[in-house]
Amino acid sequence: MENSRRSFIKKSALGAAGITIGGIGMSSKSYSNIIGANDRINVAIIGLGRRLGAFVEPVTIKENNVRLVYLCDVMEKQRKKAAERFSKILDYTPKLENDVRRIHEDRDIDALIHLTPDHWHAPGACYAVQAGKNVYVEKPCSHNPREGELLIEFQKKYNKVIQVGNQARSSDITIEIIKEIHNGIIGETYEAITFYSNNRGEVPVAKPAPVPEGLDWELFQGPAPRQEYMHDTWDYNWHWYGWTYGTAESGNNMIHRFDLARWAMQLNFPEWVEVNNASKRHFPDDGWTMYDTLNATYTFPGNKIIKCDCKSRNSYNTYGSANGAIVFGTKGSVFLTGSGYKLYDREGKLLKEDDSKTDTVNLHFINFLDSIRGKTSVNSPVDEAEKSTLLCHLSNISYRIGRNFGVNSNNGHAFDKDALKLWDRDYEPGWELKI
Repeated sequence: MENSRRSFIKKSALGAAGITIGGIGMSSKSYSNIIGANDRINVAIIGLGRRLGAFVEPVTIKENNVRLVYLCDVMEKQRKKAAERFSKILDYTPKLENDVRRIHEDRDIDALIHLTPDHWHAPGACYAVQAGKNVYVEKPCSHNPREGELLIEFQKKYNKVIQVGNQARSSDITIEIIKEIHNGIIGETYEAITFYSNNRGEVPVAKPAPVPEGLDWELFQGPAPRQEYMHDTWDYNWHWYGWTYGTAESGNNMIHRFDLARWAMQLNFPEWVEVNNASKRHFPDDGWTMYDTLNATYTFPGNKIIKCDCKSRNSYNTYGSANGAIVFGTKGSVFLTGSGYKLYDREGKLLKEDDSKTDTVNLHFINFLDSIRGKTSVNSPVDEAEKSTLLCHLSNISYRIGRNFGVNSNNGHAFDKDALKLWDRDYEPGWELKI
């Protein structure tokens, strides 16, 4: 098999061209599986690590009418573990696959659920829609600003459904309070504080090591430039080992809080990004190579601001909760958690709250399925999700170049020449995003 993903896309496109409703080149079995003939949606899950648990129920409950055709991961033991997990629930056996490109070739697959590392999110979604698939892609939806722009372009060109995993967008409770904020329940919004706290511990110092048994290191890297395997990289610590695969805690978790704040305040692109403090504050001799503490401020037109207080390795709950967004208005404030809220008046009196526990992942997934079936549109489309993701990239870029900078509030582009050098990334030859 060629290393390049181009040959896979070419084959997929030729195969898709052979499908006709009249039945030419299509078996009755294939026809019975297409959405026009059957409401069932055939899906593949790509990436079987920590996020898989959130999707076990959504893809197996009868009401969603989904058939799990593939379980795909570049690590053999992840595939086996996932297969064993689903064998206890399903009365059929999903196929196990190492290479997502083979799934792109399968004309019976309607949708992919991408739970992969960050550097695969946008490329994986773009390759999939190019192959005729709908995509649920986890956050952040891009590894860098240019990928976000390309993701939007690919979605528009190939007209497939892409849902980004900002699950709060499908929370009925959150939708309700956001609507009330837009209708003026706390007056005019002017500021939001977004925050996240965790107690992540030490990580090993990365050093050259043999590729772990069962890991396809070539495919793990995928679109990223090739490099030597470093100890303990593949299993989550890619988040903290440089910028090749991850987007730091900003893209890992702050993205949800940025999205809540921006949604509530009806903001698009900032005009200034200021990183007040971004440093590695804990375990100075461990393998973590980027900030673990981030304080940043984004200024938007109309002198509206979103502040970021991110603590990866200090779990003190500064605001009474581990994560959330507090939105301030001229008549009051709202504490948003993503699945609930607390509404306060200007004097700080609690007026109303709702902290009902709902499965926002399932609601978000149902919205994705209903969008594929033509019943609705996705609650977190790429052109909206990328605006929130861009805030992650802007603070990361500011940290990396060591200064604050202005932003074009019409399109989100940085005015700083050094910031623009980090707007895109280099790709492994043959894996470039070409629309």
